[in-house]
Amino acid sequence: MSISSQLLLPAPISHTPQAFAGIIGVSDAMRYVFAKTAMYAISDAAVLVTGETGVGKELIANAIHKLSRRSNKPFVSMNCSAITDSLFESELFGHEKGAFTGALRSRKGRFERADGGTLFLDEVGDLPPDSQAKLLRAIETSEIERVGAEKPIKVDVRLVSATNKNLELEASRQGFRLDLFYRLNPLQIHIPPLRQRQDDIEPLIAHFIGILNKKYSRNVIRLTNEAITLLKTYQWPGNVRELRNLMERLFAENKTEVIGIKALQEWYEERLRAHEAIQQAAAASERHFSPNLPVYKETIITPDRTPILLGDSTTNADSSELSPETLKAAFSKARGNITKASELLGIHKSTFYRAMKTNKLTRKDLEA
Repeated sequence: MSISSQLLLPAPISHTPQAFAGIIGVSDAMRYVFAKTAMYAISDAAVLVTGETGVGKELIANAIHKLSRRSNKPFVSMNCSAITDSLFESELFGHEKGAFTGALRSRKGRFERADGGTLFLDEVGDLPPDSQAKLLRAIETSEIERVGAEKPIKVDVRLVSATNKNLELEASRQGFRLDLFYRLNPLQIHIPPLRQRQDDIEPLIAHFIGILNKKYSRNVIRLTNEAITLLKTYQWPGNVRELRNLMERLFAENKTEVIGIKALQEWYEERLRAHEAIQQAAAASERHFSPNLPVYKETIITPDRTPILLGDSTTNADSSELSPETLKAAFSKARGNITKASELLGIHKSTFYRAMKTNKLTRKDLEA
């Protein structure tokens, strides 16, 4: 049995909203995240939470704090990407009165305010080099020194950090200190993107409907099955945050108790235009698409019963890698429009024509 399967929570998956420390998730992937969160909460070691923007890294950090022995002490957060290098020391360590122009009184920094509790450093990968060195020293000594002070102050803080970057890769490029990475990463929790856990989409929608009904005094019951199916084909580059924003939009634009697929038409067309703009930019610069660029994915079945994931960068290879069945399936799906068929496959139109030539296909062959 694998380690991941041993850590999975035993509760069966269902499509009703289920919460762990206020976080909604029923997929195997999220149940694994919840299991690790509960297990790591009882430790005092630093935790690094990784994942794309919008997956809910701060929620996991908060859950670690709530489930820990420090839960009756402060949970203090700081967004590292929003703090300039010149203000970093003052924000994190505090300052004494008169330490610099504008310091009219002494002020505690985030470390002192979190003493006995948890300090959450969001987007820690965005810290500039000088700030990284100062943070490393504070972690190693468990001491901070206010700006303008003469004596260090002992602090007892459990550190939880979050990043959407690969810090080991950044360290190999000299963009992040490797010794700081090791200090931040005794324990790690990775939150997978929403596109990789479709089982969570429906319960998240139900969860947001409940929140927005209360917020706006509405009585929206549900989205139709067709609407939910469409949302499950979308790539969700903004993850759970983007889904929450879409639900807010649907509440603003619709006054019905059941929201159908027609309510998604304008939003879907906007996403298609964005997808086309990305494709054009990529083609102009002769770049291949990254796995995160296509706005949506949709699976179709070729005549030989091979599933093709439309919009997936794995199909964006050279023309020799595109089989006749793949070309015919995309052509059929696009109703004979080669430009649209190319878009579905995540390739440029010229690549589609080269693939036709490689496979000795004519338009009549595609139509057949």
